[in-house]
Amino acid sequence: CCLMLAIKYYKNWYVKQRRSEQLGRENVQAELQLLKAQVHPHFLFNTLNNIYSFVLSGDSRAAGLVEKLAGMINYMRTEGENLVVLLEKEIMLIKDYVGLEKVRYGDRLDLKVDINGEYQNKLIAPLLMIPFVENCFKHGASIMRGNQWIHLAINVNGNELDFILGNSKPLNPPVQKNQKNIGLTNVKKRLQLLYPGKHS
Repeated sequence: CCLMLAIKYYKNWYVKQRRSEQLGRENVQAELQLLKAQVHPHFLFNTLNNIYSFVLSGDSRAAGLVEKLAGMINYMRTEGENLVVLLEKEIMLIKDYVGLEKVRYGDRLDLKVDINGEYQNKLIAPLLMIPFVENCFKHGASIMRGNQWIHLAINVNGNELDFILGNSKPLNPPVQKNQKNIGLTNVKKRLQLLYPGKHS
């Protein structure tokens, strides 16, 4: 009788444990989807603003920018919903975004992009690096007068990725009203959920 009660107790405990683990995984996935959903409007709003300025000025390059943006939206709609994507596709997304911004700033911006290492056939969670690139432009080149610089380096060594991004923003710039840094806050939360103990 005691043995049967012990087996029943263990079975119930095991079922509850599995249910709790599944619920935890579902909660993590739900939170990740919410955080990714918050990235999309932020990303799209900034990019559409860039294209809008070209349309207003009658610049013929606007059509090409719209085509590039359409490809980026399609990527976010399809690949962006996956748990992991090819790193080379994420890098291409960054290159396209940087290309849109480079056209906007022209000679006023000294832009350097260096990508090194074997990044083909590597997997990464989608849309982790793009918020940093957005912020580099949004809180640097777009609000500072005169010539600006942005330097981006991505180095891949085995399964380790170093993402180094810098700009000419002053160390103590004037504080903008209602500045919330939603993009970076979301990235920190996603990194904690996706790569706990494996990122800095």
